[in-house]
Amino acid sequence: MKYIIALVLSLFLSSPVWAGIVEEKIEYKDASATLEGFLVYDDALRAKRPGVLVFHEWWGLNDHVKTAARKLASLGYVAFAPDVYGKGVRPSDREAAGKESGKYMKDRTLLRSRALAGLNALKMNGRVDTEKIAATGYCFGGAAALELGRSGAPVSAIVTFHGALNTPTPEDARHIKGSVLVLHGGADPFVKPTEVQAFQESMEASGVDWQLISYGGAVHGFTNPTNGADPSDGLAYQEKADRRSWEAMKDFLEERLGKVR
Repeated sequence: MKYIIALVLSLFLSSPVWAGIVEEKIEYKDASATLEGFLVYDDALRAKRPGVLVFHEWWGLNDHVKTAARKLASLGYVAFAPDVYGKGVRPSDREAAGKESGKYMKDRTLLRSRALAGLNALKMNGRVDTEKIAATGYCFGGAAALELGRSGAPVSAIVTFHGALNTPTPEDARHIKGSVLVLHGGADPFVKPTEVQAFQESMEASGVDWQLISYGGAVHGFTNPTNGADPSDGLAYQEKADRRSWEAMKDFLEERLGKVR
């Protein structure tokens, strides 16, 4: 009888049904700035696996980017949403968001530093295969992911969703070590055709392995349901573009990082 109880207890304690998605707040530093990122992983997986950075929109680290991180963790990745702005800095309206994001868009050295701090925080996690890391980002976060790549950081893949593509140093594309996937709204009024063209030219001139998918009729912010469905002001959710872009990213990450599950 004691043996049976011990066996049942052993099976109970070791059963994978008790494992699942774990979420953690991770405090880290960039120079004197204190940052607080969001880490998600599936603790049922024991082996090291690829890590994916998920850079936030101009709103800061909000529910949209956390949802993306959770979805990536459910695919088997260790997902980390870095905090570019700093602990507790979460803009509450468009004016504040524009002002905060503008600091980093005007100072790409600072943006790169914050992005690199996020990468280093992810690499410190023992679950991560540090040779297989991707950087993804939404809107402002797309610029952060690209600037991380342009800095020469060792990331295998870069993915942007309706992200800003401009940079004051297009020649730095030559430092990109991984492949690049841009998921772009074909009707995005904020990322203009001239910006797209300049980006493409910098990628070609630097010999980067890149691709761009343009979703017809999609405007800026097409992955975020909180943007509503009215595209008249250039910012709106589009279900088809959201779904298709996510599938494109999944295929791209599997190609560049390998199959996780």
